[in-house]
Amino acid sequence: METLQKEVTSTPETKTFIEVTGSVALLEGLIAEGTDVIFGYPGGAIMPIYDAIYDYKDKLQHILVRHEQGGIHAGQGYARSSGKVGVVFATSGPGATNLVTGLADAQIDSTPLVCITGQVFAHLLGTDAFQETDVINITTPVTKWNYQVTDAKEIPSVLAKAFYIARTGRPGPVLIDITKNAQMQLFNYEGYVPCNHIRSYRPKPNIRKEYIVEAAKLINEAKKPFILFGQGVLLGKAEKEFKAFVEKSGIPAAWTILGAGAIPTDHELNVGMLGMHGNYGPNVLTNECDVLIAIGMRFDDRVTGRLDKYAKQAKLVHLDIDPAEIDKNVKSTVPVWGDCKDTLPLLTELVDEKKHTDWLAKFREYTKAEVDAVIHKELNPTSGELTMGEVINQLNILTKGEAIIVSDVGQHQMVACRYAKFNNTRSNITSGGLGTMGFGLPAAIGAKYGAPDKTVVAVIGDGGFQMTLQELGTIMQFGADVKIMILNNRFLGMVRQWQELFNQKRYSFVDITSPDFVKLAESYYIAGKRVSERDDLVSSLNEMLNHKGSYLLEVMVTKENNVFPMVPQGCSVSEIRLK
Repeated sequence: METLQKEVTSTPETKTFIEVTGSVALLEGLIAEGTDVIFGYPGGAIMPIYDAIYDYKDKLQHILVRHEQGGIHAGQGYARSSGKVGVVFATSGPGATNLVTGLADAQIDSTPLVCITGQVFAHLLGTDAFQETDVINITTPVTKWNYQVTDAKEIPSVLAKAFYIARTGRPGPVLIDITKNAQMQLFNYEGYVPCNHIRSYRPKPNIRKEYIVEAAKLINEAKKPFILFGQGVLLGKAEKEFKAFVEKSGIPAAWTILGAGAIPTDHELNVGMLGMHGNYGPNVLTNECDVLIAIGMRFDDRVTGRLDKYAKQAKLVHLDIDPAEIDKNVKSTVPVWGDCKDTLPLLTELVDEKKHTDWLAKFREYTKAEVDAVIHKELNPTSGELTMGEVINQLNILTKGEAIIVSDVGQHQMVACRYAKFNNTRSNITSGGLGTMGFGLPAAIGAKYGAPDKTVVAVIGDGGFQMTLQELGTIMQFGADVKIMILNNRFLGMVRQWQELFNQKRYSFVDITSPDFVKLAESYYIAGKRVSERDDLVSSLNEMLNHKGSYLLEVMVTKENNVFPMVPQGCSVSEIRLK
């Protein structure tokens, strides 16, 4: 391989440069961007970059995952817990295509990533060379931006642009595909300049003050206003501004699953979770409020139910940084474009200080009805098999709502989101829009690297765990202190619930057989235990939480329990069922 760098030289214009390979320029740029950990898997087409990183072990921590999908989910977990851009490496061909699920997940959940893929030599592009795929066209629909580098001189500017696009505006995943010749090519490197402007890209729309005034007028005149908040509050780092707005206006506020933690779960104005398996009051009263204030959320179908029966009586104020989300699903009365960190203080200044006592009391009535019909027996059973709800409830008590909960996808995800306490921002990490089974374990690994001082608990179903269980090898090799809790109901539970309720219990291929998870963990030198008795639950949870290092706790829960409340597909949110 060519020399990685040559001595400093002076040009006729007296500019100082150093001659380096494209691979070295890439790594220097990552360091300049504040990257401290990379999740990746090597291969032939990205080998020059891996050769270069051999000399950067003291500056960049590389975590060798066991599958590229695990790598990108780990990058997502890192980004979500730290608020920084996650960085992922993969080789060409199957390495690159194995990132696609994670890219789609990150795109719909607005997670900032920079993925670097290797590519065949430029002169082989289009020849169906070994491990060549057209990764640019494959990933265009699932990235915020992508670019193929064939000349090393482009690497510094393209990388700077990638980080800027990934982290600004509505965040998202970016992919840079670098041909092997560009990784090896020597060029005159003049240093790395971060990007802070792209002429054709405006990450923050201009704030129109007249819309702020109109929004404040609607809110001040409202008798039954209602706030819906999503992940935009977290992504905008606007938790303080949001709390100030909620407390001054006195308006009840409910969250999407990705918005959890923007204000503490137990805040007096936090009335619960929206959506298909959300809380009773927030769903029903969406169709009774007179002004709906949506902040950093996109009116996903799991939140709205039938659009033709969604909040038709209400005037809508919609705050969002992405103009494409305004009026996309629900027509706004007043659109407020902009970063909510900037728009919320302007709105807070104009709203009247109020207490909507009677309106808030109505939410409390629905909460009581839900507690009586669903929550009490789910969290406090006295006989029979363990329930998912009581497990999450005991976890809450022991962690005091301070842990980061990383959930996979399925019934356990809905139970975790419903019953976990999120006292801190960025403490609920899950796959929202794409609903990716297999997300939980690798995302928890990444979350621990993003927040090393936090307790990270992965809550995973027996089905989802088997999709990415190979990442136990990553934990084994690098020692990530992740607490893994498998809620094992011996079913693909969410699909089974639908088959029970809507397909006359025709359980078609949802009865799943699993290995001995505890022995599996032991084979990876990870401590573990199985618990099935109620009397042993608290001590087993304590053992998991207090264990030094990673730990796997398999909890055997009731096999055919359903998650309620539930808005059946095709129904209005006010048709939510308690049983």
